[in-house]
Amino acid sequence: MTKIIISLNTSWNIYNFRLNLARTLKENGYEVALVAPYDEYSNRLGEDFEYHDIYMNNKGTHPLEDLKTLMGFYRLYKKIKPDIVLNYTIKPNIYGNIACGLLGIKTINNISGLGTVFIKESLVTKIAKYLYRYSLGKASKVFFQNSDDRDLFINNGLVSKQICDLVPGSGIDTTKFKPVKYEKEDEVFRFLLIARMLWDKGIGEYVEAARILKNKYENVEFQLLGSLDASNNTAISKEQMQEWVDAGYVTYLGVTDNVEEFIKKADCVVLPSYREGTPRTLLESASMAKPIVTTNVVGCKEVVDDEVNGYLCKVRNAGDLADKMEMMLGLSESGRIQMGKKGREKMIREFDESIVIGKYLEVISEVSSS
Repeated sequence: MTKIIISLNTSWNIYNFRLNLARTLKENGYEVALVAPYDEYSNRLGEDFEYHDIYMNNKGTHPLEDLKTLMGFYRLYKKIKPDIVLNYTIKPNIYGNIACGLLGIKTINNISGLGTVFIKESLVTKIAKYLYRYSLGKASKVFFQNSDDRDLFINNGLVSKQICDLVPGSGIDTTKFKPVKYEKEDEVFRFLLIARMLWDKGIGEYVEAARILKNKYENVEFQLLGSLDASNNTAISKEQMQEWVDAGYVTYLGVTDNVEEFIKKADCVVLPSYREGTPRTLLESASMAKPIVTTNVVGCKEVVDDEVNGYLCKVRNAGDLADKMEMMLGLSESGRIQMGKKGREKMIREFDESIVIGKYLEVISEVSSS
């Protein structure tokens, strides 16, 4: 029986985004094991699958820490002898892939987004490019979530064009994220931004747009949902967030494992990010028939057809973001409902999880027989 490993940077990630893929592979006769650092979701994974803990420092790029991760992958894979490893997120894509290359194990990689490292050129960017070039040279297939990221890797010589392919993000379970009728108890119009609280997600522009619109409209709320990740070098500080909340610009909702409850109550979902792979939160929101305002940048623009299921705004431009949010405010309720319906149709047509899983089944079959 072909043994397949799915490896990510957190067990939470596997549980929320790759569990249906793992189940489908198992149903199709593959032996499936899951590899990720231990967290509160690891025991849940272990209920249905073989699970292995792996050391991974997701907060930094210290060489000794990453060497420890590389050796961890090498020792684990040498012991359990998988036939194919599916790698996701940066460190499994790099260090997991290097370990597989040394052991002669076939890999299928998924570049889900380039993160803050590729937004601004730096020494870390150069190191990351070198590591990607070396590790992906050993891959059997490399999936990208948008054509811009794929072309960037090919043009920079980081990967061979022959092994590249596209998938629509991680896909969205449109049966789980579906429109829910919600009877509002007030007249407040709610904008919702769901992301880690990082400057590169456009949080600063969102707050400034909120300040602009608060001076013009009553009964408008600007919500933020996501973790305050103090260890990230582009993180919003707790002090800064509290200052915005105290000023009355935004409402900070913290974190949740049930994002659907917050999307359900929102009138419009906003993500003014500087760059993405394919943002999961936008897929979830569009699948729940919510209109969207997002930036006209790599990753985000693929989810929104401008003026069809939402509006695209200029990146790093709070004024233009405020204009597009004001256009959303100015729409009739029926207009916003129509936008939401178009978004839902787009998710089913282009981003349904079954499309992604089908692609993986096809490529795993090819790689297994090669």
